[in-house]
Order: sequence, then C-alpha cells, then structure tokens
Amino acid sequence: MLIVDDKLVSEELFDKQFVCDLNACKGVCCVEGDAGAPVTDEEADKLEEELENIRPFLRKEGLEAISKEGVFTIDSDGDMVTPLVEGKECAYVVFEENGLASCGIEKAWKAGKTDFRKPISCHLYPVRTAKVSEYTALNYHKWGICSAACTLGEHLKVPVYVFVKDALVRAYGESWYEELSVAAEAWLEHGLHDDDSEA
Repeated sequence: MLIVDDKLVSEELFDKQFVCDLNACKGVCCVEGDAGAPVTDEEADKLEEELENIRPFLRKEGLEAISKEGVFTIDSDGDMVTPLVEGKECAYVVFEENGLASCGIEKAWKAGKTDFRKPISCHLYPVRTAKVSEYTALNYHKWGICSAACTLGEHLKVPVYVFVKDALVRAYGESWYEELSVAAEAWLEHGLHDDDSEA
C-alpha cells in the first residue's frame, strides 16, 4: 500500500488494467450481488431530495421497491445500500432494448434533471474503499463478471486508477488525483523495475 495524504492506495490500482466492456457484460454488476450499492449518509439525503427528479427515469418495478423500502435500505452488515427489486437488480437500474443494464440516476443526471450523478461506490468501481484507522483504504476489487473489462483494459493498457479518474477526482479532488498520478508513475517506473531486477 502507498500513502497519498490520508489515503492508503493499493498498488493494484497501478498494476492492474481495467476498462468496462458493456457490450460483453451488459452492466451485470448492477444486477448481480448480495445487496445494493453502498450509499453514504450524504447520498441518502440527496436521494431523498432528488427522487422526484429521478423518478421519470426509473422503471415501475424499481419505483415499487423504493416505495416499499425507501430510497435506501440496510443490508445484513448494517450498511446503507440501494434497495433491490425482488432481491435481484438495483432499484435504480433500467434496461435498454439490447438488455444493457444502466443507471436511472445517471440518466437523469445526463439529462440535466439532477446534480447527483450516482452513488460514489458505483462510480469508483472496481475500486472499493474502507476505513483503516485514520486512513481511507482504496483497493482493487476482483469480480469474475468483470473478466471482459480486465481483458479490454489490458488490450488498451489503461490502469485502474486512470479508468476511475473522474470518480477519484469527484471523491477526493483534482489536486489529490495529481498526487496519486505522481505516485503511480513512480511506482510503475521504479517499483516494477525493482521487481524485474530481482527476478
């Protein structure tokens, strides 16, 4: 792990490559899983405030789940997450004609109807965050359903930290991302070089 300000950053964000391949996966990350997407206290409040603006972009099934459970619910670990439709896809998911799952919240944002893009946990993926003492740890999450994203990322040579740049800037600011980029370049230049020299 590398320390960038008050963040513990896994070197896998530099070493691994990742680019979502929606043609291959159809956005299945919004459908699979044991619980909805994690939301912060601030995001929960924002969803309450913006629901009427987001509502026209959601499916009937999603709206029914939200009406029943609220804009967020509590999972088995006691964390706030988005509700699910009958234990399956996120309540905020919409499906395109080609079967692609996409985010209704983000559709509303793209249409200029809300200033809330989507939960930062979704925006950051495949980066997951966790509190470790006074630090926030940023880790690369491996999930089999994202194998096509790994393949495309390797083909395009896009490191994870570059793929999630917009989300990292949104979460931590432009200056922090610039520091991260310097750390990444140093790691890729010297860290991998040192590994090669030991082989």
